[in-house]
Amino acid sequence: MFSKSAKFYNAIYASMGKDHASEAQKVHHIIQQYKKSTGNALLEVACGTGLHASVLKDFYQVEGLDMDDKMLAVATQNLPGIPFHQADMVDFDLGKQFGAITCLFSSIGYVKTKNRLEQAIQNMTNHLLPGGVLIVEPWFTPEQWKPGRVSALFVDQPDLKISRMNISEVEGNLSFFVFHYTVGTPHGVEYFTERHELGLFTHEEYLEAFRNANIEVIHDPEGLDGRGLYIGLKS
Repeated sequence: MFSKSAKFYNAIYASMGKDHASEAQKVHHIIQQYKKSTGNALLEVACGTGLHASVLKDFYQVEGLDMDDKMLAVATQNLPGIPFHQADMVDFDLGKQFGAITCLFSSIGYVKTKNRLEQAIQNMTNHLLPGGVLIVEPWFTPEQWKPGRVSALFVDQPDLKISRMNISEVEGNLSFFVFHYTVGTPHGVEYFTERHELGLFTHEEYLEAFRNANIEVIHDPEGLDGRGLYIGLKS
C-alpha cells in the first residue's frame, strides 16, 4: 500500500492540513464519554506511522497494528516506547483485550469485501474488553464515491519536493486509484506509483457488521473530519 511512500507519509499529510493531533483529542473525548471498562490499554488498528498514537499515548497504554512493515518502521523509529505489531486487521490475534480500539482514516476500506469487513469488526470486537469502545472511521459509500475525479497535492519543503496525482476509479463495489509520485531531494528526483484498492460499503453494511459481532453501534455522521464514525460499545 504505502510501502514506497512511507518515509514521506507524514510530510504528505501535513501538506494537506490533516490535523492528527486534533483528531486524536476528539477520539480521546469519545472514548471517555462511552468507555465503561476499567482497562486503560488502547490498540490502534491500521496505525500507519503512528501520528494518532503519538498523542493518544499521553492518555492510554497504546499499542499499534498495521500490515505495512515500512509504515511500522517509521512508527517504531518515531515512537520507540510503543509496541507495534505487523498483522492483518481481519485475522490478527494478540492474545489480549483492550479498553479501546480505533481504526481511523478510513483504513477499514482496505478489507475490500463485505465478508472481510464483518471478519475485521468481529476480530476487533473479540479483542475488546467488556465495557470497551471500538471506533471505526469509514471509507466512502458507493453513493459518495465519484469516479473520474482528478486529485493532486504538493509538498514544498527546502529539501523535499513532492507531487502526487491520481484519478478516482471504480470496479463494482471496489474503489481504486494509482498514486503517481514525483519526489525531489538533494539526492535526486525519483518517480514511482502505488495502487490502492478500498471497498465501498453502504451505511447499512457497516451497521450490520457491528450488529453481527454482537456489539452495540452508534453512528456519528460528522466524525473527525466529515467522513463519520461508527462507535461500538461492548457489553
